[in-house]
Amino acid sequence: MKLLGILGGMSWTSTAEYYRMLNELVARERGGLHSARLLLHSVDFAQVVAMQKVGEWGAAGTLLADAARGLERAGAQGLIVATNTMHKVAEAIEVTVSIPLLHIADATGERIRAAGLTRVGLLATAFTMEQDFYTGRLAQKYGLEVIVPETDERAEVHRIIFDELCQNALRPESRETYRRIMAGLVGRGAQGIILGCTEITLLVGAQDTTVPVFDTTRIHAEDAVRWMLNDATPQH
Repeated sequence: MKLLGILGGMSWTSTAEYYRMLNELVARERGGLHSARLLLHSVDFAQVVAMQKVGEWGAAGTLLADAARGLERAGAQGLIVATNTMHKVAEAIEVTVSIPLLHIADATGERIRAAGLTRVGLLATAFTMEQDFYTGRLAQKYGLEVIVPETDERAEVHRIIFDELCQNALRPESRETYRRIMAGLVGRGAQGIILGCTEITLLVGAQDTTVPVFDTTRIHAEDAVRWMLNDATPQH
């Protein structure tokens, strides 16, 4: 089993889900008392959020690249960034290390294409919904049309992520808000919904909409475990 490095803490709530899923998936595949071989560098999320708010993506990229180098020195054979938004700085990480980075948008794009869908809705942070680093990758590499909520809805999706989910607060009224916004995306032609922030899976899932849901946390963890347990060169 390969040793996987995790850049986490963005937020700790979703990183905890990654840890649980990775271990459960390895145990399911290998049986018995098997668990995942992992190295975790968990950053102080407040520092990262402060950089996000003022657009200091270069500094954020340097922070995560330094952490990635540390994981590589410690023996990690591959990396995941346990967050969608910070894949904005994926290139800064990739050019710093010699080990593969398993990109969350690639894992998600491949799963959506395999399902035969071409038009999907996206719930995520405002950065992920409004900037091109994520939706552009899905369009260019996988031919997907990604639609996002309206402006005021995007603001509310973003607020719930940072003010509630990142702090492990799960509120029924916020679940209803997400359900309503997902229904709106379906009404606009979305054939599926990407839960494109790793915390969103804490609040809503397949039972909350009428179309297929693509839980990026689960998909990313599944691809990471497949890589860990397979000696073949990763495709991402």
